[in-house]
Amino acid sequence: MRFSPVLFAAAARAAILWDGRFNDFTSSSDLNTWSWSNQVGPYQYYIHGSGSVSKYVNLSPDYKNPADGGSKQGAKFTLDSTAFWNGQNMRRTELIPQTKAAIASGKVFYHFSIMRKGTNAPSIYREHQICFFESHFTELKSGWISGASGNSDTRLQWFVGGKSQWSTEWTADVWHNVAYEIDFSGQKVTFHHSTGSDPLVKTAGPVSASTSSNGQDWHLGVLELPVSGRADTNEDFYFSGTYIESGSLTTSVAGPGGVVSSPSGMTTSVKPVTSTKVAVASPAPEPPVEVPAPAGTLAKYEQCGGASWTGSGACVEGATCVVTNEFYSQCL
Repeated sequence: MRFSPVLFAAAARAAILWDGRFNDFTSSSDLNTWSWSNQVGPYQYYIHGSGSVSKYVNLSPDYKNPADGGSKQGAKFTLDSTAFWNGQNMRRTELIPQTKAAIASGKVFYHFSIMRKGTNAPSIYREHQICFFESHFTELKSGWISGASGNSDTRLQWFVGGKSQWSTEWTADVWHNVAYEIDFSGQKVTFHHSTGSDPLVKTAGPVSASTSSNGQDWHLGVLELPVSGRADTNEDFYFSGTYIESGSLTTSVAGPGGVVSSPSGMTTSVKPVTSTKVAVASPAPEPPVEVPAPAGTLAKYEQCGGASWTGSGACVEGATCVVTNEFYSQCL
């Protein structure tokens, strides 16, 4: 077996800051070990409906991108008739990285792959906010975007600051591989994308953005906005290969520690940078740049308070800052 010096050189310049690839999970029930008083594991799990964890998150090797050799399994996130968090009228199933690593400073890359199936497909009549920060400076969206013309949309889109920068038809059974390149110091975001087993390529950006984060506000998962007259149906979203790295971008969908095919048909390894259990912070990260929102510009559904919130400003006219719990308040 021959190993590619190019792959090893690229891996050597990258460092995993946080690893969310579910490799150490026996089942989604492991998410229940986390609580505010017992903050263990790679994820905070508190934004979900009132049912058991298996109603909203399930793990299986069948749920991952087959090209993602660095993941043992993927995750299926479900929105059902009970997926309302804390009495809100939005259906939500989301996980938040549990880490003290420097994932919100300097230049970092947020990796994940996403797929849908024809069964329990996400509604094209409702807006879905996917893999977003609470300030929504960058995120994916699907379905009909609130306020847009018409009443349906079949695309998957990348948004920065509420504006679409890229879109594609969201076809069933196609894995979309994504990396948000976020320059917290330079206040810019770049979008890297591919499908299936293809390596990531720069697809859009860089785009100027208010890249403010406290390191505990990136949501892996889905928030669905309600639409009057549209009944709730079960919807499934599949995620794979989730991790955050610094240094250089890992373009292989296999990810660090995974296996990819060489042009000759042989297999080559992407050298793992860290173990799957320990997140290693990058050396001497640049300090985060805080860009608080001015008063009156926090859009509806954005966070407006909470114990760990570092933003500022007031909700836009027509919305009120509603306290959900001591850790989270939202403009509603």
